[in-house]
Amino acid sequence: MSTETKWALRPGRAEDVERICELRAEVMRDDLVRLGRYDEHRVRRRFRDGFSPAHTWVVEAEGAFAGCLTVRPYEHGDGLYLEHFYLAPEVQGRGLGTAVLRALLARADAESAPVRLVVVQGSAARRLYEREGFTVESEDPIDVLMVREPALTSPRRPAGGS
Repeated sequence: MSTETKWALRPGRAEDVERICELRAEVMRDDLVRLGRYDEHRVRRRFRDGFSPAHTWVVEAEGAFAGCLTVRPYEHGDGLYLEHFYLAPEVQGRGLGTAVLRALLARADAESAPVRLVVVQGSAARRLYEREGFTVESEDPIDVLMVREPALTSPRRPAGGS
């Protein structure tokens, strides 16, 4: 695994919706088929219905579209809610997902904000989330709600203090 890939986030735009829809359908297909929940129209419609360019970031690697993530305020309490975190298959396994997630978590830690997300049962993505400190908050036969509490930062010493 290499983290040498040059990447950046750019704000989502309304015209990103179809490209992200197709990526979502591709990336989620195997897990949803395994769970008996794949419907090629529903997987796209659900994304389109909830798409919010204001909360979406597009991941670009080496200057090209590589994925996306959506980060919203968590509607059931404090913190952030991470959803629609997808990377194109050709950039997976190179540390890009870890790098993007760590950047988000650093922001959350600076805000002392917990981060929640839902991952489908049996998804390989769950290992990434567990490595980065997420724990299971609740689960059902399809979804696993995970949370990562903000990392504690050491208090700063006053200037000139001993």
